[in-house]
Amino acid sequence: MPEPTKKPASAFIRKPKTTDAIAGDVAVFEAETEKTGIKVKWQRNGTEIIASGKYVIKSEGNKHSLTINNVGKEDEAAYAVIAGSSKVKFELKVKESAKTEEVLPPEISSPKATISNVPAGPEAEATHDSKGSEALSTEPQQETPADPIGVFVSRPQDGEVTVGGNITFTARVAGESLLKKPVVKWFKGKWMDLASKVGKHLQLHESYDRNNKVYVFEMNIIEAKMTYAGGYRCEATTKGKFDSCNFNLVVHEAPTTGDTDFRPAFRRTSTMGGKRMTSALGSADDDGKDLDFSALLKKSFLRSVNRSETKTGSQPEVDVWEILRHAPPSEYEKIAFQYGITDLRGMLKRLKRMKKEEKKSTAFLKRLDPAYQIGKGQKIKLMVELANPDDEVKWLKNGQEIQASGSRYIFEAVGNKRFLTINNCSLADDAAYQCVIGEEKSFTELFVREPPVLITHPLEDHVVMVGERVEFEVEVSEEGAAVKWEKDGVELTREETFKYRFKKDGKKHYLIINETSKEDNGHYKVKTNGGESIAELIVQEKKLEVYQSIADLTVKARDQAVFKCEVSDENVKGIWLKNGIEVIPNERIKISHIGRIHKLTIDDVTPEDEADYSFVPEGFAYNLSAHLRFLEIKIDFVPRHEPPKIHLDCMGQTPDTIIVVAGNKLRLDVPISGDPTPTVIWQKVNKILAEPEGRVRVEMYEGHCVFTIEGAEKEDEGVYRVMLKNPAGEDTADITVKVIDVPDPPEAPQITNIGEDNCTVHWQPPKYDGGQPVLGYVLERKKKKSYRWMRLNFDLLKDLSYEAKRMIEGVVYEMRIYAVNSVGMSRPSPASQPFMPIAPPSEPTHFVVEDVSDTSVTLKWRPPERIGAGGLDGYNIEYCKEGSTEWIPALHGLTERTSMLLKDLVTGEKLYFRITAVNIAGASQPAVIKEPVTVREILQRPKIWLPRNLRQTLMKKVGDTINIVVPFQGKPRPKVIWTKDGQVIDSKEVGIRNSNTDTILFIRKAERYHSGTYEVEVQIENMSDKVAINMQIMDRPGPPQNVKIVDVWGFNVALEWKPPQDDGNAPIIGYTVQKADKKTMEWYTVFEHYRRTNCVISELIMGNEYYFRIFSENLYGLSENATTTKNSAHIKKTGTVYKSPNYKEHDFSEAPRFTHSLSDRSVVAGYNATLSCAVRGNPKPKIFWFKNKVDLSGDAKYRMFSKHGVLTLEIRKPSPFDAGLYTCKAVNESGEAEIECRLDVRVPQ
Repeated sequence: MPEPTKKPASAFIRKPKTTDAIAGDVAVFEAETEKTGIKVKWQRNGTEIIASGKYVIKSEGNKHSLTINNVGKEDEAAYAVIAGSSKVKFELKVKESAKTEEVLPPEISSPKATISNVPAGPEAEATHDSKGSEALSTEPQQETPADPIGVFVSRPQDGEVTVGGNITFTARVAGESLLKKPVVKWFKGKWMDLASKVGKHLQLHESYDRNNKVYVFEMNIIEAKMTYAGGYRCEATTKGKFDSCNFNLVVHEAPTTGDTDFRPAFRRTSTMGGKRMTSALGSADDDGKDLDFSALLKKSFLRSVNRSETKTGSQPEVDVWEILRHAPPSEYEKIAFQYGITDLRGMLKRLKRMKKEEKKSTAFLKRLDPAYQIGKGQKIKLMVELANPDDEVKWLKNGQEIQASGSRYIFEAVGNKRFLTINNCSLADDAAYQCVIGEEKSFTELFVREPPVLITHPLEDHVVMVGERVEFEVEVSEEGAAVKWEKDGVELTREETFKYRFKKDGKKHYLIINETSKEDNGHYKVKTNGGESIAELIVQEKKLEVYQSIADLTVKARDQAVFKCEVSDENVKGIWLKNGIEVIPNERIKISHIGRIHKLTIDDVTPEDEADYSFVPEGFAYNLSAHLRFLEIKIDFVPRHEPPKIHLDCMGQTPDTIIVVAGNKLRLDVPISGDPTPTVIWQKVNKILAEPEGRVRVEMYEGHCVFTIEGAEKEDEGVYRVMLKNPAGEDTADITVKVIDVPDPPEAPQITNIGEDNCTVHWQPPKYDGGQPVLGYVLERKKKKSYRWMRLNFDLLKDLSYEAKRMIEGVVYEMRIYAVNSVGMSRPSPASQPFMPIAPPSEPTHFVVEDVSDTSVTLKWRPPERIGAGGLDGYNIEYCKEGSTEWIPALHGLTERTSMLLKDLVTGEKLYFRITAVNIAGASQPAVIKEPVTVREILQRPKIWLPRNLRQTLMKKVGDTINIVVPFQGKPRPKVIWTKDGQVIDSKEVGIRNSNTDTILFIRKAERYHSGTYEVEVQIENMSDKVAINMQIMDRPGPPQNVKIVDVWGFNVALEWKPPQDDGNAPIIGYTVQKADKKTMEWYTVFEHYRRTNCVISELIMGNEYYFRIFSENLYGLSENATTTKNSAHIKKTGTVYKSPNYKEHDFSEAPRFTHSLSDRSVVAGYNATLSCAVRGNPKPKIFWFKNKVDLSGDAKYRMFSKHGVLTLEIRKPSPFDAGLYTCKAVNESGEAEIECRLDVRVPQ
């Protein structure tokens, strides 16, 4: 019987997708079902759509479409298509036509396009192709207008792609006005820098368009997955400018039309050196490996247990507050499950409070961040920065002041910074925190994340019959954890509760299917926020095999008749019929069912028991029938002295051989005659059998003798002789008894030809076939650490080998075999040696020749795209001479590197090269360089590629380190010559290092005499190339000369000076002028970057005397010293002196006085209550609250607030005990005041 095939997970082979439409256009959604004739319904916001002029519904064969005419804003909703039990949801988003026209360039009109279910391609800068799936149709690309303000010429746009497809996002930056190349970074969300994730699924490229003088940056996503969807950001930084833009990627599910290939989920790729490292886009472990099933299957321990079990890895830190702040409400539940949020409603309330903007603070230079998050058991430090270091700081948690307690809470003060450190965070620390300085407060929220929920006991595979009950069980690390169940990638939600039942029991979770059907075939997955596990369910049609049928019986009076049959399923029940009427058991008639064996036993047989008996298995169209014949013994007159006679042919059977099944009862009833009654002797191989009791016994009756074997065994097989003797003579007869049994178990099977998901199983026939020919074999397999064996065939295997398929690569399996003959099934064979399905890797990629010399060849390649669970042991390189067929190994053994220099080759030979990747499963297909390579140095003209920054004068400061790298090309290796101002460079002053591709000039500490023109020349024979590099070393300039005061009048002073004698080897770009009062001699800057050599300083203070000094400035900076005026400038006083009058200071003190009194209140128990009043007084009074004259200051049940004179007492969830007389008392230096009210607490009826 071939391997059972899995049905597709959905009735749809092509699903409609979420699309955008312009108002007034026509939107078309298309779907294809697997079968024709299926009734399809369309819904809008859960309501079925009726065909009309607005909605046009068409069905042709297995193709179905929904057309929405004249799309408007009211059509923006959630839609769904239903076929059978499959439901696909999608959305229609409507854009205003005016906005669309504004985005397009003026010369391009906005074409109207019919929107189908295939998503439109990303605009302008996002391109993609689907690999192994349907190609996505794309709208005509439109040129994005240049950005007149930011750095970008064109920005990356939103894009869509199908799972497995590729997509490229492009950003362009104008480079005409830039001296240096801009720095561009790509991010996923706000926290993941994609530069560290470059690898198999992500490539970053950059280039320069010399014609248009534009830098082009590309991000290429390869073989997209559902986890790649989300928001992305591109940032560009140049000197003095910064710009960023956001864009989104939507990843659609690929249509499933047949067997789902789970093998790519178990592949991993090795890391490479250089910029492009292989890694998953969303996760990467320490070795840079990408194990993709979710996620995250990296260690050999997990590989040996189950490749589909929990996956763990080092995940980048995410900001849950930031994700919730920007997520739509429909995504809240999904985010809560992913990040283990148990109190989602509470977090949303706290998030709403965080969104309120705080007023500008005078006490805080730096407030607390709006929110923090930390893992359970970790440490967090909260920090604020104060305007006044002497202010007293209080830290509150949920309104209650935090007291220092051992190492739990630590308070620190460093300068004007204040720290609160919380060690070993627990869920009790998840709260609102405040830092209080006087009347000002800084708020924050702390979210303590629980550790991820791991799967401690994975799912088990199941093989059941149609209609049976299946229970998947999984155990996780935390009680009450949330899990998700999926079938073939589709989540099982509450909509399917009529078929699936979910149950929790502590750490165990169950998925129960009460009555299975063929549609339930597939792979079932359970997910937590820290792992996942997968198992396969195979549902087979019920098929019952009859191992032993009931046989006709001939029984004498008062004897026992036993009908026995054996079927393949021990759980199958049945009924016995007598002439078509059900047999009712009683004291004489007994019915038994033990395992696979069903028996009908009739004691003391009578003539009325002669009939046709049948056994009918319940639920199957079988009818096993046999006939019971009653034997009457007639006694005739026998003359005296009759010789003995054995009547073996009286039953109409051949007495030569009698077959009995091992374990059954053998009863030989031999009619005899003779007068006088003869003596009966039974013998087996000359051994007389006459025991009246025991397992083998002989019994004598009148007219017949009985030979009985209870529970026949193999040793009972042989020839039995019965001998009769009396005075009239003797008679003998031989009876051959053959005992048949189930076969012996075969020896352990052998596993060969192990592939990626298959293997070949070989076995030998059992040593003993049970006396009956072997009809076939039954094969079973299981995972090594599992206890559940899965049957692989339901029709008996006739051959001694079988190809097992549908295994998971990297999982360890065992096999065993049963032998079956006409009696039944043998015990299982010993399990085979454990084995792991693995396959050789694919061939290495990008195999090229990097360099060739007269005696060597340098080869370079990349790792295979598919490595598999067997890992990668290394690479084998071979070469073959042109005209020959012999491949010669180029290395002794394997190499793990991805490049190789092959030396000692014969100059002039033409060689072919090939490379194979090798792992434990063997070698891959070879990657071959198709054209022969000639071993000879290739002459290449010398050429210097001078970097752009060296084409202008190189400006450096005295003391700087100078490192100039000049790349060049040329073969053979060129000779490099450096000169300065036409003279050879002294190697003691300047370091020079040359390689095959570049030359480096290095100056450890630059001095002014290093300035000049440097020339570098590369020579190959009579060919050369030369470039010049101008270097200017700058120093600080000298101070200005002859600074003097030219004139003083009113509040003004005129200064004049001359340029410095030493300009520091750089042009003077300005001067800094400062003034100082003669009394204090504190200098204040008047002018900066002043270019002239004379100035007028105004707004000087009358009566003061001033000195002035001036610094000179060049590109290096200000001069070390300044030139100060020799004489001072005195600003003389003029006019009379004003004397201010004296005023008596007013006393503003005031005793406390309540401007708004407390009111008596009656509240309901269990709901928070507040008491409010208003007070005024100067200085600000201190407030005290009392209940029944008892101070409430230290009671955590009460919260007291004071804001702008309004006093509030909050009573948390009051009970009848909280009723009473409440007093508010205000006290300051000028007096005191108090006010009272009564509070009644009602208990709801």
